[in-house]
Parts: sequence; C-alpha cells; structure tokens
Amino acid sequence: MSDQANTLSRRQFMQTSSATASAASLTALASAMGQGVHTDVGDELKIGLVGCGGRGLGACAQALIASDAPIKLIALGDLFADQIENCHQVLSEGAGERYDRRPFPPLTKKMDVPKERRFAGFDSFQKVIDSGVDLVLLATPPGFRPQHFEAAVKANKHVFMEKPVAVDAPGIRRVIAAAEEARKKKLSVVAGTQRRHQNHYREILKRVHDGAIGEILAGQCYWNMGPLWVEDAKKYWETYQTGKWSDMEYQCRNWLFHVWLSGDHICEQHVHNIDIIHWAMGSDPKMVMGMGGRQERVQPQYGNGYDHFATELEFENGVRVTSMCKQQSGAAFNVAERLVGTKGQVYLDGSIGRITGANAYEYEGERNDPYVQEHADLIHSIRNGDAVNEGEQVARSTMSAIAGRMAAYTGRSMKWEWALQRSQLDLGPAEYRFGKLPVDPPAVPGITKLI
Repeated sequence: MSDQANTLSRRQFMQTSSATASAASLTALASAMGQGVHTDVGDELKIGLVGCGGRGLGACAQALIASDAPIKLIALGDLFADQIENCHQVLSEGAGERYDRRPFPPLTKKMDVPKERRFAGFDSFQKVIDSGVDLVLLATPPGFRPQHFEAAVKANKHVFMEKPVAVDAPGIRRVIAAAEEARKKKLSVVAGTQRRHQNHYREILKRVHDGAIGEILAGQCYWNMGPLWVEDAKKYWETYQTGKWSDMEYQCRNWLFHVWLSGDHICEQHVHNIDIIHWAMGSDPKMVMGMGGRQERVQPQYGNGYDHFATELEFENGVRVTSMCKQQSGAAFNVAERLVGTKGQVYLDGSIGRITGANAYEYEGERNDPYVQEHADLIHSIRNGDAVNEGEQVARSTMSAIAGRMAAYTGRSMKWEWALQRSQLDLGPAEYRFGKLPVDPPAVPGITKLI
C-alpha cells in the first residue's frame, strides 16, 4: 500500500473521530415483562462492522444470529481492503468452529453490503458510522477504540465494542466521557467482556454479592497459556521484510505484539479476568504494583511487548488480589478466578462455577453461549428502548490492566486513581499514515519512566 494513501495527521484523526439469545427467548422475556417489542430504529436493525479481522468477523456473525428479529449488516470497514473482502466472503459462505465462535451457516439473507459500503482506510470507521447504521460493532485493534467509540456516540449510534477499550489512560478518559454521553442519549453500549453475560458467572457473582462467602478478603485471577499467534507473527514478519508493507501497515497487521495497538496481552487478553475481580469487588483498586518481562519473545516479529506479568491490585480494607498472565512455551493452561471470603471461597472458569464453605453451591443450570448472549442482550435493549451501558465498567477494568502494565514496565507502584486521572502516557503515533513508524524499544523496569 502506498505511503501516501490514507494519510491522516493525529490532529485530523482526532477531529474526524469527533465530527460527527434467540428470538424465542427474547419473546418470552418480553412477554414475561408484559412488554411488546418496539424500537425507534425502524423495523429492521441495520448494523455496521468496523474491524474485519477474526474477532470482528466472529462478533458480526454472532450479532446476526443472536435474534430472529429483522437485522441486516449493511456496511463493513477496515484499514485493509483484503480484510474486508475476506470477512464478507466468510460471512456469506459460513464458517466452522473457532475458539471464540461456534460454526455458523451462510448469512447472506442478513447481509446487504455492496462494494460502495465496504470502506478501507483510517477513516473507514467514520464512513461506516455515516452509512445509515443503527448499531456499530467496533472490533479494530484497541489502540483505535477510543476514537471510534467517541465518534459512534457523537453520531447517536448504539455500540458493541470489543475489549479492551483503550491502551493508555488518556484513551480511558475519552471512553468514560463518551460512555457518559451515551448514557445521556439513552444509547445502548455493550462490551465484549462476555463473562458478564454467561449464566454460571452471573449466578455465582449474584450469590457473592448476596453474601454467600461473607466479606471478601483476597483473590486471584489468571490467564496463563502457551504462545499465541506464533505462525501469524512469523508470516507477517517475513512479508514485512520483503518491503511490501510499510512500518505502519506491518504493525497494524501484527497488532497483538505492538503495545500502542494492543496494550500488551495483560490488557488485550487478561482484562477478562481482571473484569471479574472488578465485578466481584464492586469498586476500583486503590494501589497497583507489578512485574513482568520478555523471556521468550526476543525475536523482532514479537514487537515490543512482554510475555509474562504478575501484578497485585490492592482494594479497600487491605484486600489484595494477585493477577497473573503469561504466553510462554510449556506454560500450564490456567484461565480462572478465585475469591476468598470470611465464609467461603469461589472458583470460576469457562465452565465451572463453585462456592465452598458455609453456603456451598455448584452451578448446574443451563449453559449458554456468552458470545451470542451479549449481542442478544444488546439487541433486546435496543428494540425495547431499555438502554444498557457497559462503557464505563469495561473502561475501569481496562484501566486496571493498563496500570498493571505500567507498574511492570517501570518497576513502580502507583495509586490507581493517579493512573486514571493524571497519567499522560499517550501511546498513539504522531501521524496516522502508511509510512515509517519506528518501534519503541521494550520497556525496562527502573529505566522506563512512569508518565
């Protein structure tokens, strides 16, 4: 792609962004509430997707199958035209199972995306927003999320946005402000923290809040696993080495390994577990400390992130939660949360919800697909005029992941509120264009400054 194509200065980019359950279960719910299904967006809910990679494609398919009520995909946007065409083809033909989605059939009956509503480039998000959609799905790398969310709310669009919702504190502040604006406008905002929509998580956390384990004394959360997207990183690096891609294009395609785009894996992935801790505690941490490093990701295709983190979140009354994540060869797989209370303990993971102690309980109810349920809940809220807004809660959980990364990178502990309100660390590039963009060196604790 030409270095001159789709050039936006950071100032222009900010200005552009500021310018503007199944049908049966939903029907049963509406009936039980004595409400009819209604919406102010017309008979057919029109949606647009911004970010056509694997997660965006999956989120779009899940939105289209979440309800039998009239819904249609009318616009696609991405930085890269090939991503758009691949997404359109897969949605049209159907696809098999992936870690974050079940198989789905061809969805052509719920699609109307002619070439003129397939937008590529840095301004594609605004073109999707302006294309006549009612609901926009935001699934680009999270470094772009604050600008895109802000623009969608300004244009009075309902929003589904993937986690995390920013990579630095200035971005979080923008998201919180936009979420408040969405609340005033009665727009629905749902985030991709799907555990909030998963039956056994909902039941266990309800019992925790009702006092089943007494006062929470401590907790742990983990996302430990082997290396992720190794072959993709190698493939992207080899293409970049041929000179076919500019620095910017390479980094955006290999975004998981570049901190300004992903926030590092503590933010991009481990935020799921940290969000459960926020949910359980019902408050933000007071202090954050942490450590981490690069033991395995030393090759240039792995950008400038770390491959392991260990952080500690300190809440009111001295409650301390240990937070660990790693993506390293040989690592034992452990994606879970644990809470310790005065009357018992909680263990949660993707399939288990268990309370031990005085009020012992194990969830044995219906197992739902939370990836679909989050869209079903969003669509239900839009059609019933009962706005839901998860914008601020996901921003605050993301902020804890960001603060943990900052602590690990610098070797410094910090007040959570200082990080949210005072940090001036802005990871975005000075200019959004396909051209040269040097990669910042990996952080070194004791040398990297706390900003």
